[in-house]
Amino acid sequence: MAAVLILSLAACSGNKKEEPASSAVTDSSSKTAAAPTTAGNDGTKAASKAELPKTEGVDVDLTKMSSTMVYSEVLNMQQHSDEYTGKIVRMKGPFNVTELDGNRYYACVIKDATACCSTGIEFVWAGEHSYPEDYPKVNTEITVTGTFNVYSEGKSKYLQLKDADVVF
Repeated sequence: MAAVLILSLAACSGNKKEEPASSAVTDSSSKTAAAPTTAGNDGTKAASKAELPKTEGVDVDLTKMSSTMVYSEVLNMQQHSDEYTGKIVRMKGPFNVTELDGNRYYACVIKDATACCSTGIEFVWAGEHSYPEDYPKVNTEITVTGTFNVYSEGKSKYLQLKDADVVF
């Protein structure tokens, strides 16, 4: 399965790379890590998946997780996007907007626990909204709830929360 990179604002290696807010670029040569395993009573290994916090009407509520868990879960969304497609996701973080090739992309940014690395997910706000009048200022804390979606532009795949509700 291809690994997906979203909104690389700062890489942990110290290399800085500018990407549009919607950049969930797929690298088909990358390999993903195997699912975590636990040993069964008979010594065999069985895949296990931690139960994610839920809020009524929300399948994946990142607002109820620690910063380490949020960052890890977003990386999992990048690597296993097909498992999240169509699910309702809620996330919280600073607002960001990027313009690239005449297109404007809006995102909610997620930082890891040490704030050295950040990633984000693009969102498409439901309804009619005009930028900048209706949107928060960049770096304003927002909560976004929307339907997880993957789309392609050219040879790249991008992740987004569509039909999103945005609170700031």
